[in-house]
Amino acid sequence: QVQLVESGGGLVQAGGSLSLSCAASGTPVSSRTMAWFRQAPGKEREFVAGIRFSSRVYSDSVKGRFTISRDNGKNTVSLQMNGLKSEDTAVYFCAAGSGILSSIRESHMYNYWGQGTQVTVSS
Repeated sequence: QVQLVESGGGLVQAGGSLSLSCAASGTPVSSRTMAWFRQAPGKEREFVAGIRFSSRVYSDSVKGRFTISRDNGKNTVSLQMNGLKSEDTAVYFCAAGSGILSSIRESHMYNYWGQGTQVTVSS
């Protein structure tokens, strides 16, 4: 059974940094497309960043500020967030695909989700 557990969320001032971590069990993260999504109050869940083999994909809104990485030894996926803005406030979710996905940005392609971690950026 695949389980994903996020950690690292919290409250930070605008311009600050946070690092999120997603610990996976039941599957090696190296064998799947892994991604981060977020959902702000009253909005739909949106793609933030994904990693597929050595390829990294980012949404336009976070490109240049966020970095997704994978540690195969620890079986974790991380999201380093720098230059945070108030519009980054959301619940952040880690997601794992059924395997290597062709469409990395589509939430319906992911089979497994973590419980989410809250990120709040104060202005």
